[in-house]
Amino acid sequence: MALKLTAWLSNINMLALTLLTWRLRRTEIFSMVVDKFEKVTIVKKANIYFDGKVTSRTVLFENGEKKTLGIMLPGEYEFGTSDKEIMEIIQGNLEVKLPGSDDWHTFTSGESFEVSSDSKFNLIVKETTDYCCSYICS
Repeated sequence: MALKLTAWLSNINMLALTLLTWRLRRTEIFSMVVDKFEKVTIVKKANIYFDGKVTSRTVLFENGEKKTLGIMLPGEYEFGTSDKEIMEIIQGNLEVKLPGSDDWHTFTSGESFEVSSDSKFNLIVKETTDYCCSYICS
């Protein structure tokens, strides 16, 4: 009886792991193929930084989610966060120095990085970069 129960629990754990893996992959795939947002509100006023070299528009979702869609021109920038952010590079090429790191990491089209809340990060934008920033409220 104990062996059957152990085997049964092992199968349940494998199923749970498989479902979790599928969910994570589905989320990755979903984020890569979403090329438009529906049923959203766009804030008319632009967010303009660094003398117009970085601009974005705020997108508000029915469920309370907030994103910005923007363009960064080549240059060096430092940003501060209040919420956790996930920055998706739609098109372009930039280097990022994340909080607490001395290393620069390159991100290009289709890649993303995460920045913790209440922190600062640095960017060296190598070419005009199209991005989507998702704000993760805790």
